[in-house]
Amino acid sequence: MDLKLAAMKKLFPIILLFLASCDKCNQPTQTIVEQPKQIVVNAPAFSGDSAYNYTQAQLDFGTREMNSKGHEACAKYLIEEIKKFADTVYIQKFDVKGFDGVNLKCTNIIASINPKATNRILLSSHWDSRPWADQDTKDRNKPILSACDGASGVGTLMEIARAIKSSPLKNIGVDLFFNDAEDRGYSSSLDDIIKPGTLDSEGSWCLGSQHWSVNPHLPGYRADFGILLDMAAAKGAVFAREGNSSFNAGWVQDKVWANANTLGYSNFFSNETIAGITDDHVYINQVAKIPTIDIIHYDPNSTSGTFGSYWHTHADDMSVIDKTTLNAVGRTLLYTIYQYEAERAAL
Repeated sequence: MDLKLAAMKKLFPIILLFLASCDKCNQPTQTIVEQPKQIVVNAPAFSGDSAYNYTQAQLDFGTREMNSKGHEACAKYLIEEIKKFADTVYIQKFDVKGFDGVNLKCTNIIASINPKATNRILLSSHWDSRPWADQDTKDRNKPILSACDGASGVGTLMEIARAIKSSPLKNIGVDLFFNDAEDRGYSSSLDDIIKPGTLDSEGSWCLGSQHWSVNPHLPGYRADFGILLDMAAAKGAVFAREGNSSFNAGWVQDKVWANANTLGYSNFFSNETIAGITDDHVYINQVAKIPTIDIIHYDPNSTSGTFGSYWHTHADDMSVIDKTTLNAVGRTLLYTIYQYEAERAAL
């Protein structure tokens, strides 16, 4: 009896441990869900004053229509200035016939930041100016300064390049594409000014982006997405959701518009959808196959019923340019760039 009692005393702690283990087994299991990494966007500051000054610097060369002295001088300035911020600058020199048969000497400028990065963003704006004030009521056969319609987009991208230089990218690259010969296209408003050699009105626009889309600065060049700026600097400008952008790159448009809302710029970036506009992004989408959106000033109450009242008139000078609008667009683009940088780092 004593031996049995002693054996039971030895087994008792083991029995208790077993019962305790079984009690734990009956408890519901707890699933640990790994939370996704929080995306923190650390975008550098954008200066509307700087973008404004870059815009003014282009106008200091006068009108910059194709084959003009102003065009040639401004090209040299843009190339030398962007070299301060980019790692590599590519120059595309090419000739193309205008709709009136005139031979146009063109210069596309492509500035690459962090060129070894596989994931890339393409930012674009045309830098030539309109040779005619065909939407004006006076001096319609004379060239215009094109402050908003051209120079402001380049000025904004130049300031973005400066900002990126101050806070270098690690996970992505950015390519700035200053395309030429965008604004020398045919429209019926020119019929009393110049006799066209062809009536292919749509194909006569965006000649620089057409050339680049077929002949990129690097063979096989790819970007994850692109953003085009056109007339994105006027006071009170509203950027509607342009149709070609929605169709070809709706997810990019959603991203940019959401970022603008996050930053408090929803009064600039409207959710109204408008018909597709023929602009440089059409060829970048269709030919280069890079999903690209157009941030473009839409004003259905203007004389043209589409663009701002300054469009293709002599009124398109520095008085049109608004630093508040420059800040809204520039900060939204920088936020989008560094958001993408953070997203790639989190993968």
